[in-house]
Amino acid sequence: MSVELLSPAGNFEKLKIALSYGADAVYGGVSHFSLRIRSGKEFTYESFKEAIDYTHSLGKKIYVTINGFPFNSQLKLLEKHIETVAKMKPDAFIIAAPGVLKLSKNIAPDIPIHLSTQANVLNYLDAEIYYDMGVKRIVAAREVSLNDLKEFKKRLPGLEIEVFIHGSMCFAYSGRCLISAVQSGRVPNRGSCANDCRFAYTLYAKNEESGTLFRIEQASDEGTYIFNAKDLNLISHVKEILDSGVIDALKIEGRTKSPYYTAASANAYRKAIDGYYSNNFDLPLYQKELESIKNRGFSEGYLIQRPYERNNTQNTDSTLLEGTHQVYAEVNEDGISFRAKDRIDIGGIYEILSYGKIVACDNEVGKIWEEDGIWKITLNELKSVEGKLFEAVHSGNTNNILLPSLLPAFTFFRKKIED
Repeated sequence: MSVELLSPAGNFEKLKIALSYGADAVYGGVSHFSLRIRSGKEFTYESFKEAIDYTHSLGKKIYVTINGFPFNSQLKLLEKHIETVAKMKPDAFIIAAPGVLKLSKNIAPDIPIHLSTQANVLNYLDAEIYYDMGVKRIVAAREVSLNDLKEFKKRLPGLEIEVFIHGSMCFAYSGRCLISAVQSGRVPNRGSCANDCRFAYTLYAKNEESGTLFRIEQASDEGTYIFNAKDLNLISHVKEILDSGVIDALKIEGRTKSPYYTAASANAYRKAIDGYYSNNFDLPLYQKELESIKNRGFSEGYLIQRPYERNNTQNTDSTLLEGTHQVYAEVNEDGISFRAKDRIDIGGIYEILSYGKIVACDNEVGKIWEEDGIWKITLNELKSVEGKLFEAVHSGNTNNILLPSLLPAFTFFRKKIED
């Protein structure tokens, strides 16, 4: 049985994109008790039930995030939340707190439990305790090594193991951070992180006797983003991870990231997994695809090497770097039109990122063709589905613009950013 590819579903559109681009399963939830309240607000109970049914109609799985840390005053609401979501028949709950785990087992004993990375499982003794409590799968702490996970599997062969393979890394230990709580009152461990670790900071030294405050000058090449972690990217270790035979699921972080991120990351890791099993692994191709996404620089994290062996996990120069490509448009679900994400001009040439079959065409609306293994598109006219003509369209233009021919829903048009 092949490893499962698990992608983030920040809203219904991104859920559909992740599944279209090759994810075997997705994870998400409504805002209550999730560690991504911002993305959770994209779902209501009604739309989340629809999302679960949609996912199951494709023969794929969806896991519900209930991985926040509730206070006493929230427990009654939590009980009702678990009851409500359990009736929707998701494939698992992702839970971090032992009390929530016990409550879920009492209310919805038939729903499998996946233990969140927030539970910080670093050794097989802790893993065994949660396994005995009824946990089916553990999402390993980001600090744990692949060698340690081999020992988990050796001692607990029935326990499924999931690891993060790509996405944002938290400065704090397995995400257990209070910086946002201190600075803005937004509690990260209850889902409202303000990403304070991504801010620029100026350092000061204070003389307690005189009260004098000295600003510490920083070298220009050392930067001021002192808490800012690079993004995780383990594409170069996919073969090593799968060769281990102990990992059941590869997880991509990013429920609050863009639709393009969802598509490109799922696309790259789907191809990598398929390439591994077909003995046709093309690492440069997959890495190139991931580099097209906006990122903070990439790090291989701690799965392969111990934290103290790593010295390249921080980006102190900036909070976000440009990817190699800029997104210009996204094809609508109807497959006959698109909406602009950046300025689209008549005659401009754009690369196509897609997951389905593309057919070449050349007509009065435009041309679609393949060149050196890359599908491209250019438009001879920009006409809305209502028949209105434009000389150019941009992200502020909400008109649906006709395509020269059908394209798979959620196809993206992009251009390489010139140096």
